[in-house]
Amino acid sequence: MNMRWNLDKLYPSFESKEFNSDMERLYEQIDELKEWTELNFNSTENAVEKAEKYVKNFSEFYTLYTRLLAYARLTASVDAKNEQALKVYDKLDIKYSEITKALVSYQKWIGSIDNLDNLLASSDILKEHSFIIKEAANNAKYLLDEKEEMIISKMKNTGSTAWTNLQNMITSTLLVDVELNGEEKKLPLPAVRNMAFEKDPEIRKTAYYAELEAYKKIEESSAACLNGIKGEVITTSELRGYSSPLEETLVSSRMDKETLDAMLAAMKESLPAFRKYYRRKAELLGHSNGLPFYDMFAPMGDVNITFTYEEARDYIVKNFRTFSDELADFAKNAFENNWIDAEPREGKRGGAFCSNLRSIKESRIMSNFNGSFSNMTTLAHELGHGYHGHCLKNEPILNCTYPMPLAETASIFCETIVVNAALKEASQEEAFSILESSISDAGQVIVDILSRYIFETNLFERRKDAALSVKDFKEMMLDAQKEAYGDGLDHEYLHPYMWVNKTHYYSAERNFYNFPYAFGLLFAKGIYAEYLKRGDAFVPEYNKLLVATGKNNIADVTKMVGIDVRSVDFWRSSLKLVEQDIERFIQLADALK
Repeated sequence: MNMRWNLDKLYPSFESKEFNSDMERLYEQIDELKEWTELNFNSTENAVEKAEKYVKNFSEFYTLYTRLLAYARLTASVDAKNEQALKVYDKLDIKYSEITKALVSYQKWIGSIDNLDNLLASSDILKEHSFIIKEAANNAKYLLDEKEEMIISKMKNTGSTAWTNLQNMITSTLLVDVELNGEEKKLPLPAVRNMAFEKDPEIRKTAYYAELEAYKKIEESSAACLNGIKGEVITTSELRGYSSPLEETLVSSRMDKETLDAMLAAMKESLPAFRKYYRRKAELLGHSNGLPFYDMFAPMGDVNITFTYEEARDYIVKNFRTFSDELADFAKNAFENNWIDAEPREGKRGGAFCSNLRSIKESRIMSNFNGSFSNMTTLAHELGHGYHGHCLKNEPILNCTYPMPLAETASIFCETIVVNAALKEASQEEAFSILESSISDAGQVIVDILSRYIFETNLFERRKDAALSVKDFKEMMLDAQKEAYGDGLDHEYLHPYMWVNKTHYYSAERNFYNFPYAFGLLFAKGIYAEYLKRGDAFVPEYNKLLVATGKNNIADVTKMVGIDVRSVDFWRSSLKLVEQDIERFIQLADALK
C-alpha cells in the first residue's frame, strides 16, 4: 500500500502549465486588489456594494493563494532540500506582503462604518460573512497605519519567516549518530525520536542520549532562530497595543482570559493524579526516583500492540463507522486516494499534521508511521482534522478559519473513538497497555503542555530585556518541566532541548500554541460524553458544531452543545475522566503483578 501522498490534484509539478498559469493569475489578482482598495476605501459611500465586492475579490484571491502555498509547503514538508519548493514558498510569502496595505485599508474602512449591523442586514453575502466582518471591525483598533503595517509585513520576510525556514531546514536535515546492535548509524531525527516507543529499554535510552547529543550540533542556530522570532513578536505585539503576546493570542483565538484561567486552574489541580501515574509507571519499569524522560513513552505490558499500515487503516475505518458512515467513508477515501504521507524518511519533517485544502475540497495528512499503537492513534487524530475540513468544505472560504483551541476538537474526538474501541475489545493485559498509552497521551496534552505554557510565558518575559543564550533556554525548559511534572519524573533525566524540538515555538503566528491542545482534549472529552448520552441523535449536532467553528467565538460554539467553558467545573469534570483512567491503570497494574 502506498505510504506517500499524491499532490497532483493541486498541481502536477512546479513546471506544469497549471502551476505557472495560476502564479501569473495570482500576481494579477494582487495588483487588481491593491488598485481596487486604493480607489474605493477612501469613503463610505456605496458601502454595501464595496463590502460585497471586497469579500468576493478577496475570497477568489485567497482560494488561489492558499492552493499555491499548500503545494509548496506540502512538497517541502517531505523534502526539506527541495530548493524549488522553498523558493516558491518564499516568493509567495513576499507577494502576500504586497497586499498588506489593502488588508489594512479594508479593516480600517470597515471599522469606521457606523451602524454596521444595518449594513450587514442589507445583503445576503454580507450576512453570510457577518461574524468575520464584525471581527475585523472590532480588531481594527490593533492596526498601525498602512505604511507601518507594510514595513512590518515586508520585514517579516527577512525576519521571523526567514528564521522559521532556517529552523525547519536544520531540524529536517539533522542526522543523529546512534549505535544500534553494535552498528553505527546516521538516522533522521524523527526516526530516532520514534524509538522512545520501542519495547527494548536499551534502545529507548540509547536514542534519548543520541537525540540530546545531536541537538548540540544545532543548538546555537536554534537559539538564534528563537530569539529572532520571539523578539519580533514582542515588538509588533507592543506596537499594536496588546498588553502581551498572550493577549494577542487570545484575541486571535476568539477566547477570553476567563476561559483560559478556568482551564489552567483545573489542570493544575489535576497534577497530583498525573504525578501518581508517572511514579507508578516508574516503579513498574524498575525506577525508584520517578520516571526518567527516556522511559516516558515506554510501552507497558507484555502485549506489544502493533499495526501494519493496512491494519491501521482498517481499524480506524471500522471504528469510525461506529460513530457515523460519513466519518468512516471520509477516512477510507483518504487512505485509498493517497491523501496521506506516512513513510518516515530522510529530509522529511518530524511529527504529524493535516492540511485542509479548501481549494480542492480535500485534505493531505503527513505522519511518520512506525506501526506503534500511538502512531495508529496519531493517524486517527489527523484524520479528525481532515474531517473537520470535510464538514466545512461547502462553507465560504473566509468562514473556514477556526481558532487554535477549536482546531483540536475533531482530532481528539476521533482519537477518543479508536482508543475507547480498543479498550472495549481488549483482554485485561491489552487494556492495561492501551489505557497506559491513552493516559500517556493525556499527560502530554495536560502536563507537558502546561510545562510548555510555563516555558513560553517565562521566555517572553525574559526576552523583553535581552536575547537568551542556549544555557538560558535549557535552564528555563528544565525549570518548567520540574514545575509541571514535579516528583513524577526523575529530575536527573529530563529533556533540556524540548525548545528545539517543538516546531510551534518557531512560528511568529503561533505563539502559545500549547494551551489549545489542552482545550481540545478536555472539550473533546466533554462532547464525547454528550455523544455517549445521546447516541446517534448527537451526530448531526456534532457536524453542525464543526461547521460553526469558523464563524463564532469559542464560548458561543461550546454553548451549542450546552458547555460553559468559563466554568472551572466543566474542566474539572473532563479531567475527572482522565483521573478515573489513572485509577483503573493502577488497579490493573496491581492485578497483573
